[in-house]
Amino acid sequence: MGDELDRLRSSVLDADGLVRALATGRRKGRPAPVVGGREVRRVELRVVDLKAGRHLQVVSYDATQAHTTNHRLGEDAEAAVDALLAQPFANWHVDTTAETLQLRVTKKGVPLLHTSGRAGTVEVSREHDRAKDRLLPEDDPVLVALGISDAHGRVKPTRQAKYRQVEEFLRLLDASLGEAIAQGQVRTPDAGDPLRIVDLGCGNAYLTFAAHAFLSRRLPVRMTGVDVKQQSADHNSRVAASLGIDADFVVGSIADAQLDRAPDVVLALHACDTATDDALDRAVGWGASLVLAAPCCHHDIAAQLRTAEAPEPYAMLTRHGILRERFADTLTDALRASLLRREGYRVDVVEFVESAHTPRNTLIRAVRTGAPGADAAREYDDLLATWGVRPRLGELLDGA
Repeated sequence: MGDELDRLRSSVLDADGLVRALATGRRKGRPAPVVGGREVRRVELRVVDLKAGRHLQVVSYDATQAHTTNHRLGEDAEAAVDALLAQPFANWHVDTTAETLQLRVTKKGVPLLHTSGRAGTVEVSREHDRAKDRLLPEDDPVLVALGISDAHGRVKPTRQAKYRQVEEFLRLLDASLGEAIAQGQVRTPDAGDPLRIVDLGCGNAYLTFAAHAFLSRRLPVRMTGVDVKQQSADHNSRVAASLGIDADFVVGSIADAQLDRAPDVVLALHACDTATDDALDRAVGWGASLVLAAPCCHHDIAAQLRTAEAPEPYAMLTRHGILRERFADTLTDALRASLLRREGYRVDVVEFVESAHTPRNTLIRAVRTGAPGADAAREYDDLLATWGVRPRLGELLDGA
């Protein structure tokens, strides 16, 4: 085992210092990591206090659910960590009370380790029965200030869906940002130059504040919210001031909002119809390193499909209104993904929140690589020729 992996291993097995460790991604050309006989997307590790003593808890996530195992500190925990290090994970992110370690494994299998010290102290929870998998506890001051939790720190019954949305968003943001920083695709921020995140169409800024509350515990963050309503900006500024959050709120449309500096991360969550296209266009123009966009409605392409002649043998996809709307959702986001690939982003389209909680549960995740995706432009042009539509994002990017 090389020096980099030895250093990482020691930090993960430091029972007093470990806050959390996260393994994600898979190395190029290698099979998916396997834990417990299942292919997994990521693994999280933390130390917990059980009745039987202190253990290393390993939570592995496959495509549908989480699987938890607990390993007594000592040989059992060491064996579990060694088995995970032997898996072809592409990235490791380890937070300790003293520092953050980010390890990326190159295409040739070479581990590259980056470490950074913590600016302040961090509290470590060893409770096994904590709000499991809760990235923001119910009594977090942000949730109370936003009215999601009551004065006693309990999520209000009427706000459970919003709390689930916040949690799922933070989970996606955490994994996406951690992996992108580890791979050098998002710069590593410091106190003098914090990570700059802009939330386009932020509304009442639930996710803006939640992202700040979660991320600021690990790295310096500067948040900016953009919304067309002055009322939203005033409300959000008051909340930020009451919480002591380093954030500002700009009044303006997504297309026209002016920022002092280009952001590292762009969020556009449930922007309606072509407002999502405006947000993606701004992100590309800024050269944002990471983009997370959860589209809302897709009226523009749906309206075009209503008058366009569908290619054979696919007329049934657009003949009935409900099918046409659902197909328009898929086609719109496929076109957006193709355009982002054309512009030099690696793109995934993933589930945001379970469909049982909201029908608008798609999220476009894009990481800037600078290398246009192979055949992305051709695939985009072929889709346009086949369906006879004019996507708003394409018009914006092409200056039409």
